[in-house]
Amino acid sequence: MRINREKINHLSNIIVKDMEDSEDVSVQTDSTDVRINVVRAITNELTIDDEIDEEVRRVLSTYSSKLLEGTREWEILYNKHYEQESKRRGV
Repeated sequence: MRINREKINHLSNIIVKDMEDSEDVSVQTDSTDVRINVVRAITNELTIDDEIDEEVRRVLSTYSSKLLEGTREWEILYNKHYEQESKRRGV
């Protein structure tokens, strides 16, 4: 799932603001540094998600019977392979 840079920055600002407002979290560094790390974490997770999605679609395309995306069978197999690939990668 692609999320543009603007949305990632918006999410990171919300997360950092919530952290600063929380009594349970003590931010001991500049909030800009924290926000940059949050952006990096979100971006890394989305990259991994995209890589897994690409691999699962590649596997599904090798099936002898052509699966139509959006069908129940495709969804079941997609979820099964997505879960397996996520486990293989330790995600």
